[in-house]
Amino acid sequence: MNLRERIARWLSPLLDVALRSRTTVKFFLTLGIFISANHLAWLIRFEFYVPPEMVGVMRQTLPVLVIAKALGFLASGQFRGWWRYVSIRDVLPIAAGSALGSVLFAAAVWGLWGPSHVPRSIYLLDWVNTLTLVLGARYLIRMGRESLGRGGQVAERRVLIVGAGAAGQMIAREIAENASLGMEHVGFVDDDREKIGTRIHGVKVLGSHGKIADLCGKYDIDEIVIALPSAPASVVRHIVEHCRGVSATFRILPGIGDLIDGKVSIRALRNVNLEDLLGRDPVGLDAELLHRHITGRTVMVTGAAGSIGSELCRQIARLSPGRLILFEIAESPLFFLEMEMREMFPTLGLVPVIGDVRDRGRVEEIIRAHQPAIIFHAAAYKHVPMMELHPVEAVKTNVLGTRIVAEAAAKFGVGRFVLISSDKAVRPTNVMGATKRVAELVIHNIANREGSTVFVAVRFGNVLDSVGSVIPIFRRQLVTTGKLTVTHAEASRYFMLIPEAAGLILQAGAMGEGGEVFVLDMGEPVKIVDLAKNLIRLSGKELGVDAEIVYTGLRPGEKLHEELIVEGEDVSGTDHPKVMKLIGGERIPPSWPKRLEELIVCAITGERCGVVEKLDALVKGYRPDYEFHGVPAAATPAAAGPSTAPAGDSDSDSAPDSPPRPPTIASPSKSVH
Repeated sequence: MNLRERIARWLSPLLDVALRSRTTVKFFLTLGIFISANHLAWLIRFEFYVPPEMVGVMRQTLPVLVIAKALGFLASGQFRGWWRYVSIRDVLPIAAGSALGSVLFAAAVWGLWGPSHVPRSIYLLDWVNTLTLVLGARYLIRMGRESLGRGGQVAERRVLIVGAGAAGQMIAREIAENASLGMEHVGFVDDDREKIGTRIHGVKVLGSHGKIADLCGKYDIDEIVIALPSAPASVVRHIVEHCRGVSATFRILPGIGDLIDGKVSIRALRNVNLEDLLGRDPVGLDAELLHRHITGRTVMVTGAAGSIGSELCRQIARLSPGRLILFEIAESPLFFLEMEMREMFPTLGLVPVIGDVRDRGRVEEIIRAHQPAIIFHAAAYKHVPMMELHPVEAVKTNVLGTRIVAEAAAKFGVGRFVLISSDKAVRPTNVMGATKRVAELVIHNIANREGSTVFVAVRFGNVLDSVGSVIPIFRRQLVTTGKLTVTHAEASRYFMLIPEAAGLILQAGAMGEGGEVFVLDMGEPVKIVDLAKNLIRLSGKELGVDAEIVYTGLRPGEKLHEELIVEGEDVSGTDHPKVMKLIGGERIPPSWPKRLEELIVCAITGERCGVVEKLDALVKGYRPDYEFHGVPAAATPAAAGPSTAPAGDSDSDSAPDSPPRPPTIASPSKSVH
């Protein structure tokens, strides 16, 4: 192969690149840079007077140089990059491509003419000049596009970025490059004192987090972007607290783990939610223990389409069960859950089942047919005010339904039964709480019988953003009326995120050995009024101007504060720091099963007053409002002497959507999970 053929072979891939329309201009511009850099190298080497004989050498070697440098840039991918996005990260690849080109040039010259044909300093000078000119050209193009791209467009929103780290800088760069976003980056705030006063991408770090409110007023900020993807909820709370009285909206960059491609972008920004303020450190689960109990086994979830039930299904699916049975009475939610699960887990053996936990025949049919190894019982009525109006239905679902599923589990040899309970089961003041406490005692009683099934209950507080919970109600009220209804200024509740609650339920369920009640660590209680104020602030509205808080008074059956354990009970630690085991408590008296039957008979026959009376007799600490339930004074138990049985659970909001209605006799309705 002669020299001409070799050159043609080298040129072939370069021509292919050059012929692509998007890269043609960049290709020829880069060739011009190669030529300019080489001429400059010769001028510098000979102090701007190149001897005539060296001019001939320069011209002789120039075609070889262009080909060699082009091959070096092609190999390093420099013809494929977007010049307008040049950054510090591009320096190394450009330097590498230029260096490779210089090496190829030197090797070709030495092979064709010998090592003394070109002064050795030319190679180094040419490399430095190429690197400088390429970077300079790309930087000028980027700056020109950023300046021209905005044209006469006026930014609609003035933005303050919290966090001057890598994430904040990437967001700032995107704002500068994309005028269509309608955003003007005013400055950064950062708690790193070394950064305060400096400029990053031409924008000043204006101060620390504590200065946000002042800066928003001074610079007329419309939007605050929290670009701290690794920040815990405590830091986000701290930042929001500094923004009292600020009307700007808040947006946040999710954690890096939530970014699909791991890249930071404005498209990933979302509104700051109350979950960001209330969230806790990530829950570490015993993956080995969970896999041992779930992987490859058949798992059944009742109330599968509910808030907790659906999240349980998602997390169970990630553990690769052999089959997952979705037992649910509500047709439409089950349909949508099935669609979601089949999209997320296409290889999972999924069995959607329409069924009512109060239907013994249907429950036994499904358990007999599929032989689940574990049942998570999440089906229940949960809303306190609604169950005060419908105590009969509360008992049918929460008590009878639980007993039916638990007895079927024992009858057909299910390995493990996990009851999803609640903090409302503690010293209940309402029907819902009392029925949930009875449900705990039902499985405790069954667990004491002979059988191989392991029965456990998991007790926890409210979950944020569950169906019908306080957060969705507040959001709707903020949009519709601007009036957020709170029952009492001091009302407080325990809150937990749905994924955290579901994960800990799985953990506790796998840890149980039989008959335990586990209590989840809920952290500190949160005032409902504080939730309302924070939501107003995060929405960019001002309390007393754009929105107001209306106090409505506690509804029937509601507590001012919730509890996780009752007097006489205590908790002990387990192998998991956020899962505790209940110890102590009351013993089930011999008469308890008879009283339970009487309660269920009253529910089946629709005796509202009888249900309330039997709950009072059955649940220790329960003090119903007999007047509200329409029980005649003469029928109330011994002027309400102390009751003789356990405490219950419920899920209530301290944000009533409507005032309580007068008591009515309950009619059958679908269960809510």
